[in-house]
Amino acid sequence: MKHLLSAADLSREEAVQVLDVAEQMAGTQQREIKKLPALRGRTVVNLFFEDSTRTRISFEAAAKRLSADVITFSAKGSSVSKGESLKDTALTLEAMGADAVVVRHPASGAPHRLARAGWTRSAVLNAGDGTHEHPTQALLDAYTLRRHLVGGGGPAAGADLAGLRVGIVGDVLHSRVARSDVLLLHTLGAEVTLVAPPTLLPVGVETWPCRVSYDLDGALEGLDAVMALRVQLERMDAAFFPSAREYSRRYGLDARRLALLPDHAVLLHPGPMNRGLEITAEAADGTRSRIVEQVSNGVAVRMAALYLLLAGEDA
Repeated sequence: MKHLLSAADLSREEAVQVLDVAEQMAGTQQREIKKLPALRGRTVVNLFFEDSTRTRISFEAAAKRLSADVITFSAKGSSVSKGESLKDTALTLEAMGADAVVVRHPASGAPHRLARAGWTRSAVLNAGDGTHEHPTQALLDAYTLRRHLVGGGGPAAGADLAGLRVGIVGDVLHSRVARSDVLLLHTLGAEVTLVAPPTLLPVGVETWPCRVSYDLDGALEGLDAVMALRVQLERMDAAFFPSAREYSRRYGLDARRLALLPDHAVLLHPGPMNRGLEITAEAADGTRSRIVEQVSNGVAVRMAALYLLLAGEDA
């Protein structure tokens, strides 16, 4: 891999390789000294044009634990606020000798433009672009599912997620996570069902490799995992549902709905959560929840991605 821009760029073999390396990285994080020398002398720049907590800190922790030098760039307080273009920012980073650039940007396609326009020779990792994609979130979701549902008495066996049934519920229209999860989970052999009101489904969703349902209660039966998506109120400039109470009643995950799932099924959420809207506190903090674990798994997965991009050929 030269870049990691889209979940669709990963073949099954490449996705499994990332998950396997992430498993090894997770093992090293149980040691007293967590740092590895794999990226010593390399420079990783976190280039964030949007606010972020989990993704930014996760990438920063991942790079530092691989002994890379880390520069975290925020658009606020930088020359971007003075009107500097993405191209000029990229040329500046190139002049500083960045080996990898982790990009979060409000414009869909910005990381692709950065990687393919010849502005930088660095490896580019997409940390979320607009409402388009978030491939490392999909990888950490797949890693979390594999840890709990594959082998060891789980409903699936093997290196991938073949045979698993996964439901993704909520604001698909504004979610970059949903698209990446559908693409990656399909590549890994899972069967994905999107559940949302018609107003929160994107145009062309029928071409995605998944099923679509408007009935959450009917879709839950037989699922091995269900993921609630955050209702992205900040991206909504119109009324996409009658009221918060109505949305929660029809599409919110609560204890009653989780009881409809098989005993082994798990609950995910990419965060941050709107408790009381798309998910109740009881569900988020319950025994099925793997939401906090997703955060720690994100460090291992991003360590794996950085390692394979910057040192994989030398290993």
